[in-house]
Amino acid sequence: MAQQTRGLCKYCGKEYTRGGMLRHLAACKERKAALEKEDGKRKCGYFELVLCGKYDSAYWLIIEVSDTATLSDLDQFIRDIWVECCGHLSAFEINGEEYEAMSDVDCLWGRPSKSMEYKLKDVLAVGMRIGYEYDFGSTTELVIKVQDYRTGVCQQDEVTILSRNNPLEFVCSVCGKNKAKWILPERYYEGDVFRCEECLKTDSEPDAESGDFEDEDFENYYLPVCNSPRMGVCGYEGSECFPDCFEPDKVQK
Repeated sequence: MAQQTRGLCKYCGKEYTRGGMLRHLAACKERKAALEKEDGKRKCGYFELVLCGKYDSAYWLIIEVSDTATLSDLDQFIRDIWVECCGHLSAFEINGEEYEAMSDVDCLWGRPSKSMEYKLKDVLAVGMRIGYEYDFGSTTELVIKVQDYRTGVCQQDEVTILSRNNPLEFVCSVCGKNKAKWILPERYYEGDVFRCEECLKTDSEPDAESGDFEDEDFENYYLPVCNSPRMGVCGYEGSECFPDCFEPDKVQK
């Protein structure tokens, strides 16, 4: 069973599991009050989307995005917060159709893909489950559910984070007690993958007598533990645009 993680509500700061957060957001008094206070005559439509790792649903995001935003805009947000490392290609799968940033119009290799320049209102509907892939080699796969839709005053930001899973904590694989800060990708499936700061230094320093290194993989790179389903994959080092810890508008005391 996947680890059930919790996150904070953007509006009131209360903590819930992903399922609990979805129920809470529909009834959150602070959210309703904030939306009622918004000024402006122009109305816009907004999709509420739930994103999670296909093979590790402990990582999740609940966002609200303008229906006039494009798939390309959504792709950029996902890259910025969760996956971007080396400029790999990506694609959405919606109702059996592929939408790619560099769409393939050549039918030689099967059905051609479509462009990501479609607006969300033209391709999404409440209840849909769509797929997303980043990097067609060391692929990170996501599942996106179209949870809800509302009409409200147009906001400045195309994407608003409503909640996000709190960062997962891992224990160092060597000492078994300290909080892990680093991950060794080559050992991801061996169980000996996490390192705290102290044990990382031991891996990287030769034995005083023999001159040998404690860890035969010391020359291989370590990657930082981060709040993303792409942690430990390729050269991913975390987001440069968003902190791992989501900060709500209101902090509970």
